[in-house]
Amino acid sequence: MTQEEFESKYVNTIVCGDCLDVMKDCPDGCVDLVLTDPPYGVGVEYDNFDDTQEAVIELAYPFVKEALRLASRVVFTSGVINAWHYPQPSWALAWTNLAGANSGPWGFSCWQPILCYGPDPYLQNGLGRRHDIIIANERAERLGHPCPKPINFWCRLLERVSVQETDLILDPFCGSGTTCVAAKKLGRRFIGIDISEEYCEIARQRLESVDTGVPVKEARQGQGALFAQP
Repeated sequence: MTQEEFESKYVNTIVCGDCLDVMKDCPDGCVDLVLTDPPYGVGVEYDNFDDTQEAVIELAYPFVKEALRLASRVVFTSGVINAWHYPQPSWALAWTNLAGANSGPWGFSCWQPILCYGPDPYLQNGLGRRHDIIIANERAERLGHPCPKPINFWCRLLERVSVQETDLILDPFCGSGTTCVAAKKLGRRFIGIDISEEYCEIARQRLESVDTGVPVKEARQGQGALFAQP
């Protein structure tokens, strides 16, 4: 598949399928950034994935290897207990969240590592160093996916690891589409892949809501855009 064929087929779409199978058909260097939130292996009840440590271990190295073939930068969140399953990153970020489930009674933050492979885009483009800790105290909206990431945090993360509005962002574990929604809000192109058609449909609804301005919950109840034409 040529780059032109790849972009014509996939850009600004949500693809339902096993990410490794889909990625194997994509050409080398076809995207600028892989940004994602893989399963953590902590027993979450996903639609089409058995979220065990064994499954994450089996997935970890093949995913990173394939992602690095497709992009010069790969960034993904990781639970503290499973970060060691992955190859050693080039650098790392951290997300601290006072609204997190593990926040302590004295205000200590829940935090998660963000593993980064490839160059820091700010240093690479001569824009100076940026903070490596992202503080975002919010809870994600739940629309049918068990563990979405908060959209404002994800927008800030995307801006931290992507400085070019022309970037094409791939999320191989897109779930309810937070990466794709953040990319669309920030003017980037995107591709989302998920093994669950249910989650893919949620992602498509969320992307549509960016265009219409109608939140997904209201749209599901039949509310149209405020200034929609008859």
